[in-house]
Amino acid sequence: MAELGPVVWPPAPLRTERLMLREPEAGDRATYIDLFASSEVRTYLGGPRPRAELESAVPEVPGRRPGVFAVDYDGAMIGIVTLDRRDAERPGHVRAGAGEAELSYMLLPEAWGRGYALEACVAALGWFADAFPGEPVVLCTQVANDRSVRVAEKLKFTELERFEEFGAEQWFGVWSSVPWSG
Repeated sequence: MAELGPVVWPPAPLRTERLMLREPEAGDRATYIDLFASSEVRTYLGGPRPRAELESAVPEVPGRRPGVFAVDYDGAMIGIVTLDRRDAERPGHVRAGAGEAELSYMLLPEAWGRGYALEACVAALGWFADAFPGEPVVLCTQVANDRSVRVAEKLKFTELERFEEFGAEQWFGVWSSVPWSG
């Protein structure tokens, strides 16, 4: 995972109809650990991490770096949205030299099925399009994660390819604020 690039960070909180995307803060630590320790959340992300390991490894203020947004609903963190640079060694790229921005997200199971992932990702992509005009964003998810594939399609990601990675078939797509010509 490489640095996102030169941006003013943290940005002002991003407000949507129901959510606020903001920089993580100390009060988010327990939710952050819950996300990474959840077998439901991590079903398609390599499985849950041991809670004890997370308790000792997660800093007081988790995820405080450019590209990490805490998703806040009614004053409480319900998930995260991240924009990171995709590792060059991984399959799936849309430009020479790789390093594309990659969108990912995780929400607590009790927040699923309400459109929060879509709403939060739209806001994050809007911020990214302003910060990095014309730059494409990629998204990779397991084909078996039909909910995530539907979110990607609703966000207007265009599927480019499928490949095997981490022992599963992956769906790989690209989004751009300007028309993309692959």
